[in-house]
Amino acid sequence: MKQTQTDWQAAYESRETPWEKGVPHPTLVDFLEKNGALAGEICVPGCGSGNDVRALSTSKNHVVGIDLAPFAIEKAGSRPRAGNEEYLLADLFALPPDLAGKFDVVFEHTCFCAINPALRNDYVRAIVRLLKPDGQFIAIFFLDPDLAEGEEGPPFPVSVEELDRTFSPYFALECEWVPQRTHPGREGRELMRILKRRQQSV
Repeated sequence: MKQTQTDWQAAYESRETPWEKGVPHPTLVDFLEKNGALAGEICVPGCGSGNDVRALSTSKNHVVGIDLAPFAIEKAGSRPRAGNEEYLLADLFALPPDLAGKFDVVFEHTCFCAINPALRNDYVRAIVRLLKPDGQFIAIFFLDPDLAEGEEGPPFPVSVEELDRTFSPYFALECEWVPQRTHPGREGRELMRILKRRQQSV
């Protein structure tokens, strides 16, 4: 089983979780208000305590949040249900076979930037495996975490060029924009993208 270098369970147990904001990403909220709820089967990898999962969840879709930290899954499951959501303790790099090709949409926020950059190609292939042939990948990428000199991630920085290089073999870019509303301190440092899985990708 491939893992990142971060012990996420230990981070939760010690309450060292700066990525946990207690609310869904403001841009996700704005996107849903403008475009309406997403339909079908939706997956949120690295879901943490489930803030984005609950924002996405309605009584008419099905949202599955995945995380490899038991603390996060327990915390997410303890919150009041927003719709038809559930949480699964699982490693994105060793997914249960029954999840392959199950989802119409994968939504991600601060998962890609949290993993070891050496695993980014594996991450993209995992997302492809989750999606149906015509599925969408909707992501809010944290490009510039503004690390201090000598400081290492997570979160790890990523360039637009790397995103293009890593995702383009498997996805076609449908649209992108810089979020206008985000968590404090992230202004101008994120990129939201909607990508569609190329049907020939595996």
